[in-house]
Amino acid sequence: MFIKQIIIQGFKSYKEQTVIEPFSPKHNVIVGRNGTGKSNFFAAIRFVLSDAYTQMGREERQALLHEGSGSAVMSAYVEIIFDNSDERFPTGKDELILRRTIGLKKDEYSLDRKNATKADVMNLLESAGFSRSNPYYIVPQGRVTTLTNMKDGERLNLLKEVAGTQVYEGRRTESLKIMTETTNKRAKIDELLDYIKERLSELEEEKEELRNYQEKDKERRCLEYTIYHREQDEISNALASIDDSRQTGVDETDDGRERFIQGEKEMAEIDKEIGEVKQQIELLRVDQRQLENSRRDNARHRAKVELEVKGLSDGHSAAQQARRRYQTELNEVQSAIHQREGELEGLLPGYSDLKEQEGAVKTQLDAAEALRKRLYAKQGRNAQFRSRKERDQWLEKEVAAVYDALAARKAIRMQTTEEITELEKELETVQARVADLREKLDGRGDNMQSISQEIQSAKDERDQLMDQRKELWREEAKLDSAISNAQQELDRADRTLSHTMDQNTSRGLAAVRRIKRQHNLEGVYGTLAELLQVNDKYRTAVEVTAGNSLFHYVVDNDETATKVLEILQREKSGRVTFMPLNRVKARPANLPKAGDAIPMIEKLQYDQRFVNAVQHVFGKTIVCPNLAIAAQYARSHGVNAITPEGDRSDKKGALTGGFYDPRQSRLEAVRNVSKWRDEYETLSSRGSLIKHSLEQKDQEITRSVGKLQKLEQKRQQFENSYGPLRQEYRSTATSLQKLKESIDARKQAKENVEASIKTLGDQQNSYEAEQSSEFKKVLTADEEQQLEDLSSSVQQLRKQYSELSTKRSELEGRKSILEVELRENLHQRLEQLNAQETEVSDGNSKSSLEEAQRELSKIEEAIEAVHDELQEIEESTESAHTALGQLEQTRGEKQRQQEEIAKSIERHQRRIEKSMEKKSLLTKRATECSRNIRDLGVLPEEAFGRFEKTNSNAIVKRLHKVNDSLKKYSHVNKKAFEQYNNFTKQRDTLTKRREELDSSQSSIEELIEVLDQRKDEAIERTFKQVSREFADTFEKLVPAGKGRLIIQRKTDRAQDEEEDSEEEIKESVENYIGVGISVSFNSKHDEQQRIQQLSGGQKSLCALALVFAIQQCDPAPFYLFDEIDANLDAQYRTAVANMLKVISENSENGQFICTTFRPEMLMVADKCYGVAYSNKTSSIDVVRREEALEFVEGQKQ
Repeated sequence: MFIKQIIIQGFKSYKEQTVIEPFSPKHNVIVGRNGTGKSNFFAAIRFVLSDAYTQMGREERQALLHEGSGSAVMSAYVEIIFDNSDERFPTGKDELILRRTIGLKKDEYSLDRKNATKADVMNLLESAGFSRSNPYYIVPQGRVTTLTNMKDGERLNLLKEVAGTQVYEGRRTESLKIMTETTNKRAKIDELLDYIKERLSELEEEKEELRNYQEKDKERRCLEYTIYHREQDEISNALASIDDSRQTGVDETDDGRERFIQGEKEMAEIDKEIGEVKQQIELLRVDQRQLENSRRDNARHRAKVELEVKGLSDGHSAAQQARRRYQTELNEVQSAIHQREGELEGLLPGYSDLKEQEGAVKTQLDAAEALRKRLYAKQGRNAQFRSRKERDQWLEKEVAAVYDALAARKAIRMQTTEEITELEKELETVQARVADLREKLDGRGDNMQSISQEIQSAKDERDQLMDQRKELWREEAKLDSAISNAQQELDRADRTLSHTMDQNTSRGLAAVRRIKRQHNLEGVYGTLAELLQVNDKYRTAVEVTAGNSLFHYVVDNDETATKVLEILQREKSGRVTFMPLNRVKARPANLPKAGDAIPMIEKLQYDQRFVNAVQHVFGKTIVCPNLAIAAQYARSHGVNAITPEGDRSDKKGALTGGFYDPRQSRLEAVRNVSKWRDEYETLSSRGSLIKHSLEQKDQEITRSVGKLQKLEQKRQQFENSYGPLRQEYRSTATSLQKLKESIDARKQAKENVEASIKTLGDQQNSYEAEQSSEFKKVLTADEEQQLEDLSSSVQQLRKQYSELSTKRSELEGRKSILEVELRENLHQRLEQLNAQETEVSDGNSKSSLEEAQRELSKIEEAIEAVHDELQEIEESTESAHTALGQLEQTRGEKQRQQEEIAKSIERHQRRIEKSMEKKSLLTKRATECSRNIRDLGVLPEEAFGRFEKTNSNAIVKRLHKVNDSLKKYSHVNKKAFEQYNNFTKQRDTLTKRREELDSSQSSIEELIEVLDQRKDEAIERTFKQVSREFADTFEKLVPAGKGRLIIQRKTDRAQDEEEDSEEEIKESVENYIGVGISVSFNSKHDEQQRIQQLSGGQKSLCALALVFAIQQCDPAPFYLFDEIDANLDAQYRTAVANMLKVISENSENGQFICTTFRPEMLMVADKCYGVAYSNKTSSIDVVRREEALEFVEGQKQ
C-alpha cells in the first residue's frame, strides 16, 4: 500500500484545486523555495491522517482556509488516494479514497465518496498499520532537532510511548484509584457495624411491649379494613352503575350527534331544494309576466287586425260589384272590337284587290291619255312649225325641259324613299316600345302578385325574427334571475369561507384573484384547496393536516409571487402566503408500507403540475384507522399520522384530537365557492352570449324591416307608375298610328312620283322619236289608227276606272268608318277600361284581406299558444308551490326533530355532567378508602375473612373498644420490630459487602502486579529491539563508527555508562530513569561519546538513526520526511539518501515522500516534484531530476 495521489483545494496556500500527479511507490522528493508551500503540503497530509488537527475552534479552522486575494474561501478539503492492491485496507477495492473537508462550521470525513465518522477513519487507519503510538512515519520540520535536544528522561518516555505502555499506565492508575476507594468504603462499613450492634441490644427490650401492642393493633386494622372494604365495595358498585349509565349516555349522545349532523345535512339538502323551487317559481313568474305582456300585446294587435279585416271585407264586396260591372262593359267592348276587326279583316282583301285594279286601270288610262295627248300635240305641232328644223329646235327644248323635270322627279323619289326608310326604322322602334309597354301593362298583375308575395315573405321573416327576439328576452330575464340567485349564493359562500380564515388572508386572496384578472397572469393557479379534490371520508383528515396551508396560493415561480406581492404591498390589500413551484421541493419520507397506514397523498386528486406543492404539505402524513396505530407509526417511522376523524399524532409524540364540526369544513366552503363561482361565470357567459345574440337579432330585424320597407316602396312605386305608363302607351300608340299614316302618304307620293317619272319618260321618248322622224304636216296612218284606237280605249278605261273607283270608295268609306270607330272609340274605351282595371280590381284588396286574415289567424294561434303556456305555467307554479309547501313542511318537521335531538343531547350532556360530578365524589371517596387501606399497612391473612359475616354496627362498637385499649400503649416504640429487622438486614448486608471489598482488594493488587510485569516486559522488549536496530542503522550510516542505546537505572547511576545495556535485569520498571546514546564516529573500538558531546551534524545523524530504528521496530506503509537532511554533512547526507533508497527498494512498505534543499537525496529519487508560489497560491508539478538539481544548486548560490 502507498499514497497514489493527493488532491488539495482551499487548504492554506493551495487555493485552487491542486491535483498532484501520482507518486512513485518508492522514493519521491519535493523541492521548492522557502515559503512556497512545501510544509503546507505535509500539513495537508497530517490534516487527514494524524491527530495533529483535532478539537479545533473557529479561529483555528479559519487559519487552515486559504486567505489570499480574490473571493473568500469558505471550505477546504484534502483528498488522499491510496493504492490498496495488497488489500491492507479491508475494503475489497484496489483503491481507497480518503477525504477530509473543513469549514468554519463543519469538519467531515468521507471514505470512497461516502460520509464517515472520524472514529471509523481512525480505526481503518489503525487496521492498515498507522500506529498512534509511533508518530514517526511523519517527520515534519523541527522533529529531528527535537530528538537531538531530548534529555535522557524524555527519550525514555519516547521509548515507553513506542512500547505502548500508556495502556498499562492508565489501567494501573485506575486500579490504584479503585483500591483507595475500596479501603475508604471498608472503614465506613466497620463504623456502621459497631453502631448497629449497639442499637440491636436496645431494641431487644422494646420488642415484648410492642408485641402486645401489635395484637391489639392487628385487630384494629382488621376491623377498619372490614369497614373500608365494605365501603369500597359500595362505591365500586355505584361507580360501575355510573359508568354503565355514562357509557349508555355517551352512546346515545354520539348517536344523537350523528343524527343531528345527518339532519343538518338533510336540512341543507332541503334548503337547497327549497332554493331551487323558489328559483323555479321566480322563473315561472318571470315567464308569466312576459306571457301576460305578450297576451295583452296580442289582444291589442288582434283588435286592430279584426277592424282592418272588417274594413277590408266591406271594401272587397264593393270592389266585387264594381268588378262585375267593369267586366260586363269590358266584354261588350271587346266583343264590338272583335266584330269590327272581323268585318275589317273581311273588307281588306277586296279593298286591296280593287285598289290594285284601280291602280292598274288608272295606269293604263294615264298611259293611253298621255299617248293620245302626245299624238294630238304632234298633230298640232305639224301645223305649228314650217320646217323640221324649227320643229326639232322646239323638241330639243321640250326634251331638255322634260329631262329637267324627270331629274327633279327622280330626286323627289329618292328623297321620298329615304324618308320612308327612316320612318320605317322609327316605326320599328316605336312598335318595340309599344310592345314593351303593352307587355308591362299586361304583366302588371303578375308583378304585383310577385311583389306582394315578397312583401309577405319579408313580413313572415320579420315576425319570425321578432318571435325569436322575444324568446331571447325571456331567456335573458330567466338568466338575470338565475345570475342574481347565483350571485347571492356566491356572496353567501364567500362569507362562509371568509369566516374560516383571518380577515387579512381573506382580503389578500380576493385581491390576488382580482390582480390575476387585471394583469392576465397565467402563472397564478389558485389556493391549494382549490387545486385538489378529496373524498368526503378523508376530508376532515386533510383539513386538519393542511391547516392554514389550504389557503396558500400556488404560483409557477418566485418571480410571479414577487410581482403579486409588490402589488399587494402597494395596494395594502391583505397578506397571502405563496408556494412557488420552482422553489418548493418535497423531501422523500419514510412512509410505512402497511394496510393500516395509507399515504394521504394517494387519496388526493390533483394536476401533476402541482405535485411539489401537494407533496410539501401532505407528503409526510399517513392515514390510520385509530389514534393508537397512528401514534405507533409516528414514533417508528418519524411521520405525521392522522385518523379519518381528525385525531393526529405527530412525529415528536404530540397527540391532537377532539370533536371536529364537519359543518365548518374549509374544503366544503372552498368547494361551494368554486361551485357557485363556476355557476355564476357560466351564467354570466351565457348572459353575454344572449346579449350578443339579441344585438345580432336586433340587427337582423332592422335589416328585415328595411327590406320590407324597400319592398313596400317598390310596390307603391309600381302602383304609382301605372298612370304614366298608360299615358306613355297612349302617346306611343298615337305616334305609331301617325307614323303609319305618314309612311302611307310617303308611299302614295312615291307612287305618284314614279307615275310622273314614267309619263315624263314616255314623253321624252316620244319627243326623241318625233325628232328622229320626218317632218310632215299630218299624222301617219298608223298614228291616225292608233289615235282612233286610243280614243275608244280611253273611254272604256275611264268607265272601268270609274266603276272600280266607286266600288273602292264604298269599301274605303266603310273601312275608314270601321278604323275610326276602332281607333277613336272602341280601342280608347278598351284602354279606359284597362286603366280602370286597377281601380275596380279586387286583387289588392283581396290580397290585403288575405294578408290581414293570415295575420289574424297567426295572432289567434299566438294567443292560443300563450294561453296554453300560461296554463302550463300556472300548473307548474301551482305544483311548485305545492312542492315548496311540502318542502317547508318537511323542513319544519326536520327542524323540530333537530331541536328535539339537540334538547336530547343537552339532557344527556347534563346527565353525564351530573354523573361525572357524582363519580368524582365517589372516586374521591374510593381514593380515600384505598388510602386508608394502604395506611393500614400489611394486613394479616385473617383480616380478609375474620369479620366478613359480622354486622357493621357490631364491628363499629368493637372498634371503639379496641381503640380505647390502644390508648395505654401510646408510649410504645411502634417501629421496634421494623427497626430491629432493618438493622439486622443492614448488618447482614454490610457484612457481605465487606467480604466483597476484601475480595476486590486482593484482585486489584494482583492486577497491578500483572500490569507492572507486562509493562516492564514491553519496555525491555522494545528497548532491546530499538537498541539493536539503532546499532545496525548507525553502522550503515557510519560504517567506521559504532553506536548504541544505554538504559539508565536508579541503582546504577554511579556506575560506568559503558555497562552492557542488553543485560537482563529483573527489577521494576520504576527503576528506569532515562535512555542515553553512546556513539563513536572514528572507530569501533575507541571510547564512545555521549550525544551531549557531539557536534550538531553528528547529533542530527544520531537522531535520524533513532528515528529509523523506531520505524524498523514499528513499520508504517509510507514515510513523510520534511528536510531531515538540513543539518547533516555531505557524507552523512549521502549515507541517509542511500539508506532511503535501499529501504524503498527492498521493502514492501517503503514509500518515501521527502523535501530537501540538498542534491544527495535527489540523486536517488525515483520521482521529483517542484512547488511553485504565485499570487499567494501554491502549486505542485512533476519536474525532471536535472531541473530539481539546478534549483538546488541555485539555492546554494
